Amino acid sequence: MNTIVASCVDDTAPAELLKRGERLLEPDVYRTCLNGQPAVVKDYTRYRGTPLSPVARLLVRREARILERLSGWKHAPALLGTIGGLALGMEFIPGQTLSAAQSVGVEVFEQLQFALSRLHAAGITHNDLHGTNVMVSGGVPVLVDFTSAWRSPRWLPVHPVSRQLRRSDMKNLLKMRQRLTGERPSALEAAQVADPRWVAAVRVGWKRFYRWFKGHA
Repeated sequence: MNTIVASCVDDTAPAELLKRGERLLEPDVYRTCLNGQPAVVKDYTRYRGTPLSPVARLLVRREARILERLSGWKHAPALLGTIGGLALGMEFIPGQTLSAAQSVGVEVFEQLQFALSRLHAAGITHNDLHGTNVMVSGGVPVLVDFTSAWRSPRWLPVHPVSRQLRRSDMKNLLKMRQRLTGERPSALEAAQVADPRWVAAVRVGWKRFYRWFKGHA
């Protein structure tokens, strides 16, 4: 668990809206207090009683299970619990996102690369790794928003899809590092994240289909 800035005085204090969910199945995100602890809540309750309610509940359960698996790890927020099946409470991480940080040292990315390798070793891929989903708290990078995360079954870690998801995570990390520090990927790193031919073929096929679909819509 990461260091807490200060205890909340009153769990009934008004919540602070951090982000309004505007897209489909995007939760409202707000800062509040849970059991006297500063917390961030991802709230899908606007879908209660709608056909999308089961999907929203599934998203909450999936992310909660991932955070449970990462309990005690300093590079992920602690799970504080689920609320009514449609909201997820997690530890509030003080600090700045990588996107908002004025300057980021190479050592932060060294930590982040090690953290990502540990995550992948546990069979988990983040699948949405970008600057707003990495908090820097006291010089420590903390991965947040595991909505898109995937935990591969034990029999699947060497499957081509699992390898591609890990490759995509690492490619996004290297892009962030180059953008924020100017450090380009080494030849070995570039080779490790290069897409295999089957991925390139799928992308080309999808682009052709999309252009065809738009032309006939």
